Amino acid sequence: MQIRYVVSSMVFWGRQSRLSLEQECQLLKSLGFGVELWPNIGGLDECRYDRINWPRLIAATEGMLVSMRSRNDNPTLEQWAVQIECAKLLNANIVADLQSLGIRQGSEIHGWDFVGELVNIAGENGVKLCLETGSLEKVRQVGEKFDSVSYCLDTGFANIDPQFRFREYVDGLAERVAHLHLTDNFGTSDDHEPLGCCASILREDWDYLLNALNRYDNDITGALEMSPCPPIVMIRQASEFLFDDLKWPNRPHE
Repeated sequence: MQIRYVVSSMVFWGRQSRLSLEQECQLLKSLGFGVELWPNIGGLDECRYDRINWPRLIAATEGMLVSMRSRNDNPTLEQWAVQIECAKLLNANIVADLQSLGIRQGSEIHGWDFVGELVNIAGENGVKLCLETGSLEKVRQVGEKFDSVSYCLDTGFANIDPQFRFREYVDGLAERVAHLHLTDNFGTSDDHEPLGCCASILREDWDYLLNALNRYDNDITGALEMSPCPPIVMIRQASEFLFDDLKWPNRPHE
């Protein structure tokens, strides 16, 4: 098992940050991290993955590990095809939640045509789809239907699910995890606190997660996904907790 690390562009949404995309990427490069792109800049509707933006994305992320969070505005199959082409250009995985696949929370899955089409498009372009933690039962149902789909385990979501415990998410998904959203919270809402900030996720559960991942020979992208304070503070605090306290492997180097 190998983990490489990126930082979600979510961390640059706060009022403290006024960096351009290029400046964001340069900062992360200087810290040894890749970047997880979100489809929109905070508060704006234009999708970064539209063809007009491809040259800028390619130039800004040159030499970086890149992952992409799928657009979640109920994208059509055509819009999915565009973002898959973008992912191919950036050599990026796409992290997608159930909604972006046209699957609603709290209802039965009726028909697989839409999901099947986009899974085929991703396969034809050599792009890995990582289904983000939502309903554990539904995530696994999609994975059982489509062998090529991998999982993204979101530690914050797994910590607050009222139905399944954190370790049940780990046990249910670890074998096919290709992506992690690494975040913490106070146990009531998925508020994307920096790792180690509130210790709602027990150290024993972090150890349990790492030990479970170590049982499989997966290449994993670990994304620091945090929002409440200045980016450099979040990145350094999360890094100290993850690599100094928990002793996770492959620490990025400046």
